[in-house]
Amino acid sequence: MFSTAFLDLPPLTGASGTVTLPGSKSISNRVLLLAALCEGCTTVHDLLDSDDTRVMLDALRVLGCGIRQDGATVHIDGLNGQLSNPRAKLFLGNAGTAMRPLTAALAVLGGDFELGGIARMHERPIGDLVDALRQLGCSIDYLGNDGYPPLHIGTPTLRLYAPISVRGDVSSQFLTALLMALPLAAKQDIVINVVGELISRPYIEITLNLLARFGVTVQRDGWQRFTIPAGCRLRSPGTIHVEADASSASYFIALGSIATRAGGQNSIKILGVGADSIQGDIRFMDAAQQMGAHIESGPNWLQVSRGSWPLKAIDLDCNHIPDAAMTLAVMALYADGTTTLRNIASWRVKETDRIVAMATELRKLGATVVEGADSIQVTPPASGVQWKPASIHTYDDHRVAMCFSLAAFNPAGIPVRIEDPKCVAKTFPDYFEALFSVSHAAQASIPVICVDGPTASGKGTLAVVLAQKLGYHFLDSGSLYRITALAALRAGLGLDSASEGAIAQLVTQLQIRFIHGHVLLGTEDVSETIRTEEAGMNASKVSALPLVRAALIALQHGFRQLPGLVADGRDMGTVIFPDAPLKVFLTASAERRAERRHKQLISKGISTTLPSLRADLEARDARDSSRAVAPLRSAEDAKALDNSDMTVEKSVDLVLDWWQSKQPF
Repeated sequence: MFSTAFLDLPPLTGASGTVTLPGSKSISNRVLLLAALCEGCTTVHDLLDSDDTRVMLDALRVLGCGIRQDGATVHIDGLNGQLSNPRAKLFLGNAGTAMRPLTAALAVLGGDFELGGIARMHERPIGDLVDALRQLGCSIDYLGNDGYPPLHIGTPTLRLYAPISVRGDVSSQFLTALLMALPLAAKQDIVINVVGELISRPYIEITLNLLARFGVTVQRDGWQRFTIPAGCRLRSPGTIHVEADASSASYFIALGSIATRAGGQNSIKILGVGADSIQGDIRFMDAAQQMGAHIESGPNWLQVSRGSWPLKAIDLDCNHIPDAAMTLAVMALYADGTTTLRNIASWRVKETDRIVAMATELRKLGATVVEGADSIQVTPPASGVQWKPASIHTYDDHRVAMCFSLAAFNPAGIPVRIEDPKCVAKTFPDYFEALFSVSHAAQASIPVICVDGPTASGKGTLAVVLAQKLGYHFLDSGSLYRITALAALRAGLGLDSASEGAIAQLVTQLQIRFIHGHVLLGTEDVSETIRTEEAGMNASKVSALPLVRAALIALQHGFRQLPGLVADGRDMGTVIFPDAPLKVFLTASAERRAERRHKQLISKGISTTLPSLRADLEARDARDSSRAVAPLRSAEDAKALDNSDMTVEKSVDLVLDWWQSKQPF
């Protein structure tokens, strides 16, 4: 997951490949609560690992539920409707799929509970659910503003003889919460009447489907009257699998429709969900097909490619796909006219006011947008050249971040910045990694920052921090020669011209990664192994072999991957990446570099002296600057940075300022 302040997406030109989706948030949190309330032990497979599910799991543990996790499999010991801990204070973040159903379940069971979350959760309405529960005799008080969390829940005096009324036109989660909680009190038939039009009906279908899996069959009279039968009990199904998230599929359905070639070539295959999904958002397929997508489907997969181009503008009632409809708003940027999305009033009470958020950010890109009380109209930029580079504010809303990543495929070839990319953790923590795994960009469009400089200048430290700040890949070019020598010796090869061809071939097979300051060869951490004096001498031997140097240049080019690269070395800006948009030549006085190296060696228990270190560094500078192949020198367009009297933090901030000055946002 990218946890940077922002993530810059370079212009993306196409996409192809396979994506495996995470589990559905809607199904995951419903299953977790039902498994906790029911009789028996439930094994849940393919559970979504996200902020919302972690919030629910933490709450259930606090309430006394036995939970054992093994990766994406969770074993839950049901409480059989009897809480082990009837007093608790629960923090539920911004997880509506935890707040609403837990409110109902705890209000029916009774106890002494406080339920709250982040500031935005305290702005999301819950009054209609509280009103319905109070009709039952539940004890619920507002601890802040009436109609909104936080809440205090006490002991109820249940009255089940009269039908319960709940509004259905604000959020379907209110009805879902009642449907999951009331089997705990069904000594007689309990009737729920829905007031007004029920929105997001497919989510209610998910709830009814899962209740049936847990032994409770709810009688439904249209979409206005639901009856929980007398004497029903929640019982574990034993084992249950969580479907992949159909809402998350929408981003990759859209990706296939805008970023792949016509005729189905270079398509996107989506694993984990198919047309027979129980999730209503799978009907996003229909809307995408209306816009021109070509979609094939199997029992647990979808394959998507561009069918017509540009996409066709549509006018659609989106009541059945409220979350996925956000993706249509960004697809509208690639359509041939004005797209109108209607019946989306629920957008206003989600993680943010999504109608306002989508309109604001679409306009940044150059679209013309008209907001309605429960609708949005999107007209794309008149031509490719009228697209504008934009920094997308994400409002701590995962769906805003994921939707607008698709704008990076714009015909103007301009980058898009996604602010606070970590907000996708709510439902799809690895979304951007999945996007980059199937996306293509012109090699020259993938940004590179080069940090060159002499030994002990601190270029490695600076480059690592820069990469972390930007969410870019990192390349320590100096390590490559050391790793090559190590791998050659392990393969029984001599470090001389007789083995030159074999070593060069070996380079093409090396699996090298730089992760959090560690150097991995395959799965082995070789960070310490390659830092010895002997490893340095061996690196010098292989660096003198022309075929090996050529192979290593190709290997270094391979590190230029989405979303970008920070590369440190001695010839990154002059030889390896001469087209890099930012080159930094980092240096410091020989005296200061000797002091740094002295502290480093002393900390490792290696005895040395400052004068000898300084002499060694000066001699090495002379050798590096005068060598025949790729001598140490600053690129003509590099920015010089003498960090003799600067902290790492100050150096990083300065380079980030240089980088920001080159961006169009």
